[in-house]
Amino acid sequence: MRRLLSGFALAGCVLAGFPTLTLSQGTPGITIFGGPERANLLNFYLQSGQAGRWDRYKLRIPANKLNLAVALVSISYPDYYEGKFDPDRIEIRIGGESIPLDEVVWDEENHFIEIYPAEPIPAGQKLEIVLSNVKNPNFGGMYHFNANIRTPGDVPMLRYVGTWVLSID
Repeated sequence: MRRLLSGFALAGCVLAGFPTLTLSQGTPGITIFGGPERANLLNFYLQSGQAGRWDRYKLRIPANKLNLAVALVSISYPDYYEGKFDPDRIEIRIGGESIPLDEVVWDEENHFIEIYPAEPIPAGQKLEIVLSNVKNPNFGGMYHFNANIRTPGDVPMLRYVGTWVLSID
């Protein structure tokens, strides 16, 4: 009996020593003080979420936030975010299918990414913006990425859609 208990104890210690494989982030999380209002939080998923590592961000905009057609998606991020983006590996997905893009502009100095779809995206579509080949900052932190859109034929002014509050460990 003593050997059996010792075996269970040893097996428990060994299993506890293995790191647990978990998904990084999949919800907007909890904001205790400050930050955007709950109604403005957008869902996202980070494949890694680890500082200094290569990552893939899936930034989601629900259909109810897009009451107008979309000619441009602009993502602004804080100046203290020191990650790197690959404009050639950015896409917009509707219903899991990637749509053609005219151009993707990453303005590193002014801290924003502009994504121009080849044709305007109709209103009421659920979007997923996929940023692949992202180099996370070397130091973790919380970063507010703001989603803005421009509608076709409208005054060339960005409209705020919501905020993704990304946490890099």
